[in-house]
Amino acid sequence: MAEEADAKPERYVRPLSKESEGHAPGKGRLKGRRILIVGGGQRIFDAATDPTGNGRAMSILCGREGAHVAVADVNHTAAEHTVMRITAEGGRAFTIHADVTRESDVARMIEEAQRTMGGLDGMVLNVGTFGKIGLDGVSAEEWNHIYDVNVRGPMFCCREALDKFDNGGSIVFISSIAALKAGSQMAVYDSSKAALGGLMRNIAHLGARRGIRANLVYPGLVDTPNGRAAGADRPSRGKANTPFGRQATAWEIAYAVLFFLSDESVYITAQTLAVDAGLSGL
Repeated sequence: MAEEADAKPERYVRPLSKESEGHAPGKGRLKGRRILIVGGGQRIFDAATDPTGNGRAMSILCGREGAHVAVADVNHTAAEHTVMRITAEGGRAFTIHADVTRESDVARMIEEAQRTMGGLDGMVLNVGTFGKIGLDGVSAEEWNHIYDVNVRGPMFCCREALDKFDNGGSIVFISSIAALKAGSQMAVYDSSKAALGGLMRNIAHLGARRGIRANLVYPGLVDTPNGRAAGADRPSRGKANTPFGRQATAWEIAYAVLFFLSDESVYITAQTLAVDAGLSGL
């Protein structure tokens, strides 16, 4: 009887919804909007089995919800594949090849997005790269490069975009729960993603008079090509004891971004949302 009393109930894992699987139809939540997704392509880890990545899911969802989408990425081929997915569904999208570590690329990207779409009222900053575990094996050059991509790149994007943004627009930063917990063991990645919170709040302050909102999403453990690459040397990553018993899908991150881009969040700015099944709080 004691053993029966101590036995834990079997974990409930909710079946994936159509939204979680990326199969739900659009509802026009971004109709008429002009949105730039920076980092809208995706890396390849295993082409035969790769799931949809965060940036691609965000781009497709924005197109599905009625937005004209500029898909920017340092990997032009990956961006083109994203655009093909959007246009195959009847959406409007085009690619921009840009490296966010280059100021000239960022200036051209923002100008091209605004000119081609006839305005700019939404931007998602989904850029990031990771490095080695710990500190001893991280060179100064690697540390600087990761900060150039993860922090300086988003800063360039905001600096160039703010003056060109339509009043009432929305900027969404993509961080990571690594900014909240030292679970990744990659000090350079964790600290760079934490820095985005401070940058986001300053952008929200700068944009407030024009109704330009800035918010931030903390994705938790997500099953993406990037996530699989990050876990290649750490098999425990994919087996973490998440409160809901599974990793997120990229579509679940994309729907949080959609909320911040849409008119449903027009009175929300300088805020953060962890999409992590409670991993950072429980």
